[in-house]
Amino acid sequence: MKPAQFDEIFSIMEDSFPESEFRTYSGQKALLDNPHYRISTRQDDGGRIIAFLAAWEFPELRFVEHIAVSPDIRGGGTGKLLMNSYLARSDTPVLLEVEPPDGELERRRIGFYERLGFHLNPFDYVQPPLRPGQQDLPLRIMTYPHPLQAAEFQQYREILYSKVYK
Repeated sequence: MKPAQFDEIFSIMEDSFPESEFRTYSGQKALLDNPHYRISTRQDDGGRIIAFLAAWEFPELRFVEHIAVSPDIRGGGTGKLLMNSYLARSDTPVLLEVEPPDGELERRRIGFYERLGFHLNPFDYVQPPLRPGQQDLPLRIMTYPHPLQAAEFQQYREILYSKVYK
């Protein structure tokens, strides 16, 4: 991703996630200077960004913080292609956060990741607030290529809390 494309990515982010699941504009943009943070994009024939995957990469794990497709083309397989491309880049385990499977939309999202080879782990997990004044957000961790043991989960959670959420 080129830094000048950030506005297009942030617009897709705003259209795709509740405010509690992404940082402010300046907070998200500041991540571009972090050597562990990477954004991959897909563009249409005209060069417009239509999808992105934002991830943190550490020696022990890769953490997909956001993956989103522009609302006008969702359901066409772009998200699947973007994620499969990311999974193929390395053998390092991949983690991502999802909302608990309490409703139909949440179960469909979890199903999307399960069809890609992810596993829903049973451990309690909360995402620390991404913006001032917000509360912890109860989520679940999905992992690829295998489910986690309790000790692995604890290790990976500590990495996320200390390096991603500080």
